[in-house]
Amino acid sequence: MIFEEKRVNTKKVYEGAILNVRQDTVTARKGHAYREIVEHNGAVAAVALTEDGHIVMVRQYRYACGRAVLEVPAGKIDRGETDAEAAMVRELKEETGYTAGSIRYLGSINPSVGYSEEVIRLYLMTDLQPGEPAWDDDEALEVELMPFDEVYRMAAEGELTDAKTIAAVFMAKHQM
Repeated sequence: MIFEEKRVNTKKVYEGAILNVRQDTVTARKGHAYREIVEHNGAVAAVALTEDGHIVMVRQYRYACGRAVLEVPAGKIDRGETDAEAAMVRELKEETGYTAGSIRYLGSINPSVGYSEEVIRLYLMTDLQPGEPAWDDDEALEVELMPFDEVYRMAAEGELTDAKTIAAVFMAKHQM
């Protein structure tokens, strides 16, 4: 039987614009343990697929890993925002300019189960119409159209490192 930890006490360590950090004291098999938890409102990501089988990808510099990363369009669910699908529609338009005539929920992932509450909801978006992106002031992206099979190969062979992108591409492949 798996031992389920229960929170005994909690202390807020940091409160930020995108995430918070708390330290919980929890029950453990031999007394108590400490868990540092990142509180995050969640995020969305999508495989946006054109009629001719290309995925709309974005390449952007990610400060935390110190390099440009190739990813599917994605973004955080804003505080107070309760509709994840609407957040994905907003993010696709903001980052790429595209709007989708059809959106299908693929599933969700927990990107860091050891220390974060974040859940990323994944979608497949089709019937795309191009438009102009509306980047946030702190965004600088390159939009790239890439054949689905090429992106799938890159994910399978370890050329892509972004977890949400890899998960979304694999889920889309097996649900299309």
